[in-house]
Amino acid sequence: MNFRTAIDFPGNPGYIDHRQQILLLGSCFAENIGLWLQQRKFNVDINPFGTLYNPLSIAQSWERIVEGKTIIENELFAFNNLWHSYDHHSRFSGCDKKATLSLMNRRIEKIHRQVPNIDRIIITWGTAYVFRLKETGKVVANCHKQPASIFDRVLLSVDEIVSRWRDIIKHIENNLPQCRILFTVSPIRHLSDGAHGNQISKSTLLLAINRLQQEFGICDYFPSYEIMMDDLRDYR
Repeated sequence: MNFRTAIDFPGNPGYIDHRQQILLLGSCFAENIGLWLQQRKFNVDINPFGTLYNPLSIAQSWERIVEGKTIIENELFAFNNLWHSYDHHSRFSGCDKKATLSLMNRRIEKIHRQVPNIDRIIITWGTAYVFRLKETGKVVANCHKQPASIFDRVLLSVDEIVSRWRDIIKHIENNLPQCRILFTVSPIRHLSDGAHGNQISKSTLLLAINRLQQEFGICDYFPSYEIMMDDLRDYR
């Protein structure tokens, strides 16, 4: 009996090689793939803002990288005796405000200098749900364990995601002609959304990526979600 559901996808030998500058952005799946590539001596940079999950926060991180736009003091806030940024993962948080700001900005400045040489951008979206600060409407990359009452939780639409990424991809096409974008959807379930909610979220991401592929020739898709959910499923 065959216990596999083999996933077919077009092969592209040489799509990634050791001569290229590769940037990975997104969820913890991007982190793990990036570390795997790093261990095998690929030239990679992994998540300059830390682990990010939703398409809008990842888009904002890319724009700040391109602009070299550093974090300013009033963008930090204090909670639980640490200074945080709503645009960063908690790994960047610290007890000293100036040191925290310096750590974030050194990282932004480093990757900003590398932008002209980037050949591949691997982007892993984890969820289509976002948290907006009620006070400002800002979409946050990380809530930093603050009370849920200060946020609105919203499911993005396919149109919202595509609209947000369309200008970014056009800019990459025009300014980084050597660059291609490889989208993936994290195979890690967000069960806090509920089993059905997780499927709606992942489906929204997949539909958005499909739209972007149809519009832009530089966009590719790797079926990590399908491989994990179907091919590697334990059928016992």
